[in-house]
Amino acid sequence: MSSKARSRSTTLVVFSTAFIVLWLIVAAFPFLWTVWGSFKVEADFFSRTDWMNAVTGPVTQARTGSAFTGAGYHGAWVEQEFWRAAINTLIVTVFVTLISLTFGTLGGYALARSGYRYTFWILMAALVFRAMPHVTLVSGYLLPFFQLNIWGILPTTIIVIVAINQPFTLWMLHSFFLSIPKDLDESAMVDGCSRFQAFRLVVIPVMWPGVITTGLFSFLLAYNDFTVTAMLLSQENQTMVPKIASFLGSTQAEGKVMYAVAAVVSAIAPLFLLVLFFQKQIVSGLTAGAVKG
Repeated sequence: MSSKARSRSTTLVVFSTAFIVLWLIVAAFPFLWTVWGSFKVEADFFSRTDWMNAVTGPVTQARTGSAFTGAGYHGAWVEQEFWRAAINTLIVTVFVTLISLTFGTLGGYALARSGYRYTFWILMAALVFRAMPHVTLVSGYLLPFFQLNIWGILPTTIIVIVAINQPFTLWMLHSFFLSIPKDLDESAMVDGCSRFQAFRLVVIPVMWPGVITTGLFSFLLAYNDFTVTAMLLSQENQTMVPKIASFLGSTQAEGKVMYAVAAVVSAIAPLFLLVLFFQKQIVSGLTAGAVKG
C-alpha cells in the first residue's frame, strides 16, 4: 500500500471514529442528563438562573446535606405508588407479547405457506388496520366497554393492544417465514411429522431470532403505549407511561415534578437492559429476513 493510500485510510478511520464518538455523546446525553438530574431537587435541575446548578446541586446540598438525594424516587415509588403502575405494565406487556407471538407465528406461517390469492388481501387489510391512528380505534371501543362494564381493567386493555399490534406481528413474521425454504418443513413431513410438528420442531428453531425480534417490538409497543392505556384504564390500574403523565399534570404545581423525572429513569432503565441483553438476537433477527433461501 502506498503512503498516500495509507494516509487516506488513516484519515478515514480517524474521521469515522470521531463521528461515532460524537454521535454516541449526542445520543446518550439526554438520558445521562436525566439520570443525573433525578438525584437533584427541582430548584437545581430546573434552575432558571444558572444551569450549572443541575451539575453542582447547591440547593440540593443546602436542603439535604448532600449533593445527591433520592427524594424523587421515594416520592414516586412510595408516596405516589409508582410500583403499582410498574406491576400493571409488566402484566400488560407480558400478556400482549405472548398472545401476539402465539397468533402471529401461527398466522404468519399459514399465510407464508398458503398458495391462495386471498393471502395478499388479508395482509393488505392488516396493513390498513395497523396504519390507522390508535385513538380512532380506541374511541370505537369505549361505548361497548362502558355498556358491558369492562372499562378500566387490564384484560380489556390487553385485548385492544393485541388487536392493534397483531397486524404488525403478522407482517413481520410472515416475511421471516418466507425467508425459510418450504423444503425444510416438507422434508420433515416426509419423515413422518405432521404439519404442526414440522412447524414446532423444525421451522420455529430456525427462525427463533425473528420470533425474539418480533416479540421485543411487541413488548416495546405495549410498554410505551399511552393512547390505549390512558383511555381504557382507570387510575388505580394505570401503567407507567400514563402514570408519569399524571405526575406532570397533577403534581407540577406542588413542586414535585422530580417524581416524574425519577419515574422516567425507572421506566427507561429496564428497556436499556432488555435491548442490551437481546442485542445479538435482535441483529440476527433483523438481518434474517433480508436473505431468502
